[in-house]
Amino acid sequence: MTAPHVAAAERRHEGDQRARLDQLLEDDPADLYENAPCGYLSTLPDGTIVKVNRTMCTWLGLPAEQVLRTRLRDLLSTGGQVFHDTHLAPLLRMQGAVREVALDVVRADGSLLPCLVNAVEVRGPDGQALMVRATLFEATARRRYEREILAAHRAAEASEARSRTLHQVVVELAGATSVADVASVVVQQAGSALRTRGAALLLVDEGTPGPAPVGGGPVPAAEPELFVARSDGLPVELLTELATAAGGRIALELAEGLRVVTVDQRLHERRPRVAAALEAARLRAMAVVPVVAADTRRLGVLVLGLGGPDDGELIDLDAPEAGELSDGDVDLLWTLGRQAGQALERAKLREQTIRQAERSAFLLHAARQMAGATGVGETVERLADLAVPQLADVCLLDLVTEHGARRVVARHGDPARQHVVDALLEWAPPARELPYPAQRALAEGRTQWLVAPDDAWLAGVVRDPRELAAVQQLELASIISVPLVAEGRSLGALTLSTDRRRGPFTAGDVEVVEQLANQVALVMAKAQRYELEARTSHTLQATLLPPPPPQVPGMTVAVRYLAATSGVEIGGDFYDVAPLPGDHVAIAVGDVVGHDITAAATMGQLRSVYRALLVEAPAPAAVIDRLQASWPLLGLQRMATALFATLDLPTGLLHVASAGHPPPLLIADGRAEYLPVRPSRMLGAPPAPAVEWSGAVPPGATLVLFTDGLVESRSSDIDAGLGRLRAAAERWAAVGPDELCDRLLADLAGTHRADDIALLALTRDA
Repeated sequence: MTAPHVAAAERRHEGDQRARLDQLLEDDPADLYENAPCGYLSTLPDGTIVKVNRTMCTWLGLPAEQVLRTRLRDLLSTGGQVFHDTHLAPLLRMQGAVREVALDVVRADGSLLPCLVNAVEVRGPDGQALMVRATLFEATARRRYEREILAAHRAAEASEARSRTLHQVVVELAGATSVADVASVVVQQAGSALRTRGAALLLVDEGTPGPAPVGGGPVPAAEPELFVARSDGLPVELLTELATAAGGRIALELAEGLRVVTVDQRLHERRPRVAAALEAARLRAMAVVPVVAADTRRLGVLVLGLGGPDDGELIDLDAPEAGELSDGDVDLLWTLGRQAGQALERAKLREQTIRQAERSAFLLHAARQMAGATGVGETVERLADLAVPQLADVCLLDLVTEHGARRVVARHGDPARQHVVDALLEWAPPARELPYPAQRALAEGRTQWLVAPDDAWLAGVVRDPRELAAVQQLELASIISVPLVAEGRSLGALTLSTDRRRGPFTAGDVEVVEQLANQVALVMAKAQRYELEARTSHTLQATLLPPPPPQVPGMTVAVRYLAATSGVEIGGDFYDVAPLPGDHVAIAVGDVVGHDITAAATMGQLRSVYRALLVEAPAPAAVIDRLQASWPLLGLQRMATALFATLDLPTGLLHVASAGHPPPLLIADGRAEYLPVRPSRMLGAPPAPAVEWSGAVPPGATLVLFTDGLVESRSSDIDAGLGRLRAAAERWAAVGPDELCDRLLADLAGTHRADDIALLALTRDA
């Protein structure tokens, strides 16, 4: 083909293309309307569709004939129809146009097509509406994108809210110092974070032993139970049913972990009472969150009530649907459970430390009080004062004596109810054998801890109907009976009880009572030994001391002997008045070193030897010399002070010798003076010659002999005591010997005495 031919062909091709393009441009408006990527509608002012493009019909799945003559609102969803009537149509009339209004169009198959609607109202020269032209853009992808953006925004807000909640929980738990404080923080924060209908914290109580079998055998093992530590918005009936449902299988319940329990047919079949309680509380579900300690032990559960709003309330779009928790909510609850568990452990440790300190302080106070008791009677009174009402409401103490058991304490902490306890004494030992559980505590040698003794149990251990009625009046909630054992002997049993107003004993209370009983047993053993030694000392003292002084013509004699108030009531003080031939009288007073039975025995031997020496009527100095010389032969184990004298009654001549003993006091003419007797060494010390003093006792004068217990004290030396005795003797110089002894003891002896006192007053008749 030649060049002219090629050029001609190209010109023809270009002409054909231009012709086709011109044809397309001529047909473009109609094709663009029918096959546009959006839907076109033209409606009359009342909304009746008069024109629609093919794209819209395709979206609807309806032919154009079926779409025409319908109204635009009829193509919309129910919500879209409401929005069309309340917003779209009014805005068109007021503004003449609307842009990007989100509406859902209902397809022929019933599915929804999200669209964005732009509409313009065409008006005539007079302003009257002639037509509405609307453009609809399919917005599925945009709606999905917006939902994703909104979901992400809400997720971010929820995450931030959870972070704030956890931060607040950590801060508040750090300041919580008790289990109640921890429970309050956890319940309030968990309920607020999830906007629940209510929240509660149920904790595990390890339980306490039940009543011991009447016929013997082991005490039933403790069963752990759930108790409500804090509740906010959840009814008591629901929490009671939850605790009851978990009874006996708490470990299984807690091991299931975090879960949501929905009120459905399965729950009605398995736990009908729980389901009914949830429905009564108008809850559709509940979330159960384990509260876990640092060592993974389950301490309890956090219960959250989930459900729809009450009748008449607006729908809360932010609240979780019943039976549904987001992953973030689950993580939050797990963290709350762990944080709560750790805080509970800290709070429990702090409370235990405080309780232990209080118990230690109580036991220290009890030890001090018990240590000051000197006898069984004082010991039991102090015990009763300590035990009630601080530890218990009722305190009973039964002691085992050589004549059988005897109840020595029956005390109620409330004086108004003491008569109930007093009524039980009719059936107490020794009237009957030891009551249960004191009898069992003694028999087994271990503590009996009884919780919640009911009427059936009481009827099995209390036989007499009248006694049972009296016991029931006490409304016992718990009983502890502890054996008193010391030095390998069973001394009795201490029984403490609480009533229902105080509540049952705890394991810590049992430990305190056991330690108190141990203290009581030791003090009781000491007190019993003291009383035994006191009885022995009284008997021994009565046999060793001389009988009342004999009637001595020409002399009036009065003697007094007072035992010390500390230690055993026995010592080495002695006195003696013995008539001698020739109207003479021998007088002696002495004090063996020590304050025990050995001192008393030495005193008895010394007095016997002295009486034997009087057969030869030796001078007082000779008596001392002979005793000093024979002391090793006598085998006496203690040293002693002594003062020996002889008095010639017709002449009043007095001879006195002292072996380390205070001098006698002579009262004459209203004045009192100590005789200048120079003491030699004590009896039992290396011998030294005794020095004898001689002088006269005027008629009507009184000679006072005494042991150092009268003039010695811990607060002053003996010289001060001798001065007080001299002053008192002058003050009472005019009275007779008997009254003089009483007056001197009243002025000088006091209530508490560290040593024995022997006192003689001898008045020579005028």
